[in-house]
Amino acid sequence: MPNMVSFFRELESAASRPEPFEFYTADRLWSDPHISARMLEYHLDPDVNLASRTLDFIESSCDWIRGKFRLRPGVSVADFGCGPGLYTSRFAATGADVTGIDLSPRSLDHARRNARELGRTITYVQADYLSYETESRFDLITLIFCDLCPLSPQQRGGLLRKFRAMLGDGGALLLDVCSLAAFDRWKASNVFERRLMNGFWSEDDYFGFRVSFKYARERITLDKYTIVEPGETWQVYNWLQYYSVEALEDELETAGLRLVETYSDVAGTPYSASADQFAVVAVPA
Repeated sequence: MPNMVSFFRELESAASRPEPFEFYTADRLWSDPHISARMLEYHLDPDVNLASRTLDFIESSCDWIRGKFRLRPGVSVADFGCGPGLYTSRFAATGADVTGIDLSPRSLDHARRNARELGRTITYVQADYLSYETESRFDLITLIFCDLCPLSPQQRGGLLRKFRAMLGDGGALLLDVCSLAAFDRWKASNVFERRLMNGFWSEDDYFGFRVSFKYARERITLDKYTIVEPGETWQVYNWLQYYSVEALEDELETAGLRLVETYSDVAGTPYSASADQFAVVAVPA
């Protein structure tokens, strides 16, 4: 019964619980032509919160950021994980010197086209921001849409130290993370469907498993996707780290940064412990 044994092992693999951050597969979301195209669709949909926040929120967030950090000619800004330029294009409208860093060539192609159409000068760099290096120094660094949370502790530490090194005198870091309130509300669920998520994972036919795990001690969740195609079975691990303000402050301090302000979001909403996310402003310690 070799086929049944193989089938059982595939199911066993799909249901197995890995160690926290044991596997990292985020690059496939941006390098696979089909998946990256679907991700761009989500980015550009003004009414959904799947890859970017809604257009209304982005507009209000950029209004707050432009005022809060006094974006204007002569101010340098770096947006890590800039995607198709939803924030960078608005930052650049102030005349600020804006750089966007993202792994997805498809998203950056859209961002560059949009910048040309708007007549805005923006530097876009296609790179994994975990390994990105530059001699430039920035007055403001942004990491938006809880992009710190899918990273392992080692990756987060390295990225925060990188931010510290890239901040100029008087510079600030703005980022948001998932909250403990969201962790407490999160419920594990398992799903098996043909063409899971309406064909998101492949243009060809496939079966998809999503198995969820909650790591209570570490305050981590995982949505583990197993995609079964006729010629290949592969997996994607969607990790999320959830934070208290104190835990994030500790990580920032270890990287040489000091938390100075806390909000419920990157639109400057006053902090509430019940919000699903919270945002912080940090400066060099």
